[in-house]
Amino acid sequence: MDHTRRRLLRLGATGAAAGLAGCTLPGGGGDGDDGTPTDELPAETDLPDAVGLEPLVEGLRAPLDIVFAPDADRAYVAEQQGIIHTYGDGVLRDDPFLDLRDTVTAGGEKGLLGVALHPDFADDRRAFVRYSAPSREGTPSDYSHTFVLAEFTATADGRRLERGSERTLLEIPEPQSNHNAGDIRFGPDGLLYVGVGDGGGGGDQGTGHVDDWYDAVAGGNGQDVTENLLGSVLRIDVDDREGGRPYAIPDDNPLVDGDGLDEHYAWGFRNPYRMAFDDGDLFVGDVGQSDYEEVDLVEKGGNYGWNVKEGRHCYGAGDCSDRTPDEVRGGEPLVDPIVEYPHSGGAVSGISVIGGQVYRGDTVPGLAGAYVFGDLQVEGHLFVATRPDAGGRWPARTLDLGDDADRLGRLLSVGRDAGGELYVLGTGANDGAVYRLVAAE
Repeated sequence: MDHTRRRLLRLGATGAAAGLAGCTLPGGGGDGDDGTPTDELPAETDLPDAVGLEPLVEGLRAPLDIVFAPDADRAYVAEQQGIIHTYGDGVLRDDPFLDLRDTVTAGGEKGLLGVALHPDFADDRRAFVRYSAPSREGTPSDYSHTFVLAEFTATADGRRLERGSERTLLEIPEPQSNHNAGDIRFGPDGLLYVGVGDGGGGGDQGTGHVDDWYDAVAGGNGQDVTENLLGSVLRIDVDDREGGRPYAIPDDNPLVDGDGLDEHYAWGFRNPYRMAFDDGDLFVGDVGQSDYEEVDLVEKGGNYGWNVKEGRHCYGAGDCSDRTPDEVRGGEPLVDPIVEYPHSGGAVSGISVIGGQVYRGDTVPGLAGAYVFGDLQVEGHLFVATRPDAGGRWPARTLDLGDDADRLGRLLSVGRDAGGELYVLGTGANDGAVYRLVAAE
């Protein structure tokens, strides 16, 4: 398969490259509307024109995730190569929270991709880590690697995860090296949500991609919920075990007692690389293929369209349905994104969406309730979207970084602490860093 474009990330001082959020391959489709680019949405005038970046941690390689201890002034920063650092008292500690560099296979879109603390971490002391491993038992020989979700127990002081405590919860065979998603997040229901990409390649086709109901594009893990767990957001209960699994299935998962694998919570995704919860809402940034990027507001049992649609537009065909056939789960609708932007030609444009967070802090009051996100390819500014009064599409525009524009090269992730303040993770001119979002000077 010929690659027309790859999304690459320079890893600071190492000079290595990794395409973390997804890659663009042949197979773009036509619009579902009139063939014109997405209409520009009006900018919100009450938002700040710019914000600043205050360095928190510098000298990293590829920081992909940050989580905050609920019982201490301490943060944990996960890096792609397989290490999780402890940040406290204003410094990055020499002893890591967890070092899996001898276990993780990293590079491209593989690596240590996500970390989540148990909601009761102060007493429970469990942390959950999502990483890529060499092919394990059960992964076909012609597949790339194995998706691993594992549980670890922290020491009493919370400063280190015990390597010997690792318990594997979930292994998913990954057909190709890309579209691995990676984020894991606990919801307000105490359940763990797991983003899983479609298995790689272009168009959700090729090795490891099963047949689905949509004939215009061959294959489609995103539209199949019976053969594997790819192309979906999963939801599991890590506080219980049942049916021989090291976790339990929530009774109200949408496919329980239905036609599909019970772990599925929502489906129709290409590469749901970053997710965030806010006041019960689940935001997912799903990386597009050739023409459009999208952010989805995800609900239980929702089908978000891939590979029938890319954003709000038909993929691989001039015309397509807005729902599945009646014989496929009763004709469920294909849910449109709340934010969509093109790969070129728009005031907001880019080629690999990096899902963000809703701002609930006090440092930048003008951002209150706004969704701050960005794009891997776009340097020097972020994006911001606001909830419309009448529902539907969220107006979005750029958010400048002012004098700090040169600090941030490639955006890799956006984190949020308990106070609602936001943290931007990425690579700069010389290294990777974590920055706190502040008001522009």
